Amino acid sequence: MKTQFLSGRKYLNGVILVIGLLVFGSTCSWAGDITVLVTDMNGNPIENAVVYAESSTKPVNANPLGAAIEQKGRKFIPLVSVVQSGASITFPNRDTVKHHVYSFSPAKTFELKLYSGVPATPVVFDKAGTVVLGCNIHDQMIAYVQVVDTPYFDKTNSAGKVKLTDIPNGNYQVKTWHYALVKENAVVEQPIIVKGSEQLTVKIDIKP
Repeated sequence: MKTQFLSGRKYLNGVILVIGLLVFGSTCSWAGDITVLVTDMNGNPIENAVVYAESSTKPVNANPLGAAIEQKGRKFIPLVSVVQSGASITFPNRDTVKHHVYSFSPAKTFELKLYSGVPATPVVFDKAGTVVLGCNIHDQMIAYVQVVDTPYFDKTNSAGKVKLTDIPNGNYQVKTWHYALVKENAVVEQPIIVKGSEQLTVKIDIKP
């Protein structure tokens, strides 16, 4: 009787192990990632290129992550930001002088009149597209916000690389944007099928 009990227990443990492996495998295989290298036409890496993956179903993140763009040393920091549509951005002024932040871009027109500190209300970027920021007081200040309709996005590092993670398997268009593109407000598109860990090289034509 004891031998039968041990055999039954061993069998049950084996079944549980197999089920666990199947569940683990299914949860691990449904998503992948895309590593992208962005270069200019001569093969030099491009920093601050925005890369994002869009599917035909356009997945929606109900709670897009917000961001902050500082004003420090009479500059916008960071120079380039990327957010999903619907995200809020705050504009803290870390300088001792006041700034007047504005945008006339079709994707988002707004202005934060002369202020110090942190505005009480963040700005909601609810439409995909390129937003160019400026300051009415300091003409040299400029920054860019790329608003995208997907939660799969990031920008390249100094080596021109970016990795988009946790992307469900399927067909995507990988889109690349940079503020110095020869054709303004354009994006470079390349199709890709995500089945696991994918790699892609994108060449873009930028102004010297």
